[in-house]
Amino acid sequence: MIQPAFSYQPTGFDILSKTIASASSPRNDWRKPIGRVNSKADNFTDAHNMKITDILRAEHTVFHHLFDHIESVVPKLKTVSEVKSLATLAEKVMAPHSRTEDELFIEPLEHCFEQIGQLETFHDEHEIIEKTFVAVGKARQLKVAKGLLLRAITASRKHFDKEERIVFPLAERVLKAKTLTELGTEWTKRRDAALS
Repeated sequence: MIQPAFSYQPTGFDILSKTIASASSPRNDWRKPIGRVNSKADNFTDAHNMKITDILRAEHTVFHHLFDHIESVVPKLKTVSEVKSLATLAEKVMAPHSRTEDELFIEPLEHCFEQIGQLETFHDEHEIIEKTFVAVGKARQLKVAKGLLLRAITASRKHFDKEERIVFPLAERVLKAKTLTELGTEWTKRRDAALS
């Protein structure tokens, strides 16, 4: 049985503050924190001036590390419960990301996605990923559960890749830097509220 190494906070991506620089840094050194720690809430003060695109890239970096771990351990799992546990972890940490991304980021750009014929695709991809995680929870056979979990991870990676290649650059071309920073500030407020 897999023992959780940490307890999950629904939108507690504090590790993101430490990895934000790595999303755009050529060295990709995710171990170096940025900003100064605010001892009150243990938040990084510089996060309030970040663009939403940088924040979402950083979240993707964290998810890719999680996906790497899941892909490496799934073949070794011996029970359906172990697979379901990993699926639940991935699903629960991705749900706030997906929700925030839709509300703060995709909705302001919907007219652009409609113009390039991608609006339904992005919503459909989120739905497929969510449904695949639900299917893992209902699986009764180990091989089926493993296959579904790996399918959800692969779909998530492909979706993130599309966002990083299409959505983020589009947002940075269409939206003003001030707007991107305001959306980043809103993300920070939501995260802080969830951690309170």
